[in-house]
Amino acid sequence: MAGTPKDTGPSAGARQLAVECRAEVPALTRRLMSAIFTDIPEWTDYSPVSRDDLRAGCHSYLARVLDLLAGDVVAADRDDVATAIGRNRAAQGVPLEVMLRTFRLGGQVVWEALLDRAGELSSVEVRTIGAATWAAIDGMSSALVTSYRSTELEQVRRDERHRHGLIEDLLAGSAQDANFAARAARELNLPTHGGYLVVAVRGERPNIELGTEMALAAVSIRSVWHDRVDIMVGLVSMEQRESSVVLDQVRKRVRGRAGASPVVAGLSQIGTAHALAVLALETLPTSARGLVSLEDRFPEALLLRSPDLTELMIARTLGPVLELSAKEREILLSTLAIWLAENCSAAHAAPRLHCHRNTVINRLQRISTLLGRQLEGQRSYLELSMALAALEIGPTTTD
Repeated sequence: MAGTPKDTGPSAGARQLAVECRAEVPALTRRLMSAIFTDIPEWTDYSPVSRDDLRAGCHSYLARVLDLLAGDVVAADRDDVATAIGRNRAAQGVPLEVMLRTFRLGGQVVWEALLDRAGELSSVEVRTIGAATWAAIDGMSSALVTSYRSTELEQVRRDERHRHGLIEDLLAGSAQDANFAARAARELNLPTHGGYLVVAVRGERPNIELGTEMALAAVSIRSVWHDRVDIMVGLVSMEQRESSVVLDQVRKRVRGRAGASPVVAGLSQIGTAHALAVLALETLPTSARGLVSLEDRFPEALLLRSPDLTELMIARTLGPVLELSAKEREILLSTLAIWLAENCSAAHAAPRLHCHRNTVINRLQRISTLLGRQLEGQRSYLELSMALAALEIGPTTTD
């Protein structure tokens, strides 16, 4: 079986045309520069690039196409000239579509120059040179795209790391330095002063709706959302709005359980607000979902802040009930909680417990006997309510 034909490189005619055209690269560069600029702005967005820089890029590109045609270099799809152009233009912010159009225009300029000098070549050889020319353009375009996308990805990662570090510093309280606060506000597009609240969200990912930052921006609420190891943190600017209005907008997008700080004054207080938001979050049972404000959870927050005292209070207030079997304990604690929630009315608690009023009374008497105290009275109501709230939160630990 015959072997695969080997690539013998460019023909003598192609090599000769490429060599002749090399001397015309400065003129070809001027033609390409003229062809680039049209009346369609999105095709010619080279505003970040100086004219000298653009001219140098066009010159090196055209020269490299001719080098490829002459066989002096190979592997257009890994070409270092196209790679450098892609990297530089991505860093400068030139759209990729603009660059690809420029490469096509450059290919056209080279092809026309080759045709002008191909008078004595056969039509077969001209077609062969044409195929080689556009293969070189395609290969260099591929190298351009690869380099451009890689640079874009590096920039995104670098920007993400910078943003991550900036927000971490805010949460650590660095905005108490006025210069840092001003820089953070500028780079995150947030106001330096004015009201802020911080939201802390925990739960199975995604614990907050994707696109929340953009969705809030659509209703003129500026915010940044920051993903930490086990928690999502949102910094939300109030800008003269009521906290309830802003929280309603955030609440619609929470998918886990979340806590919000009270409103604080400016970026300088973000560190304090963050700690309070996490405290509000920790007042919710792990099975809970939704957003609560610390301002609605002060009793639970106080319990969390004093874990040792909380454990003592639970033992002193409900200890004998907690020692019962799981089934009886659950029935009595549920009865007590609903009775307190219904303003200590057995008649109102009974429908919620799906039992008769007398059953509620009997259960309450059982609790009273076990605890060795009356359940009525303002102090009893307070202690029992606090103990039940502590049980709902779950075990408290010190950090």
